Amino acid sequence: MAARLIEVKCPCCDATLKVDRELEVVISHEEPVKARPIEDLAAAVQKLKGEPGRREEIFQKSFAAEKNQGQVLNRKFDELLKQAKANPDFGKKPREIDLD
Repeated sequence: MAARLIEVKCPCCDATLKVDRELEVVISHEEPVKARPIEDLAAAVQKLKGEPGRREEIFQKSFAAEKNQGQVLNRKFDELLKQAKANPDFGKKPREIDLD
């Protein structure tokens, strides 16, 4: 009877399934042993204490990027304006009526 069973490991949840070949059904299902979410309480506390500093650092980077965003947009606009003045047809798409 054991020869008819196949052990298959689920790729999604890592569960072990025992499948009967003749009947093509799952005979048994074993869920994997899950690790505890917090292994070391002291390490988890240290990680939480470091969060405000990390959040502040990310906020400062975002703030600096937003502060420079106006300058970046102005430079892009100036460059496109120069290209438009140098070539009046820059960026214009041909109309279908003009293609005839």
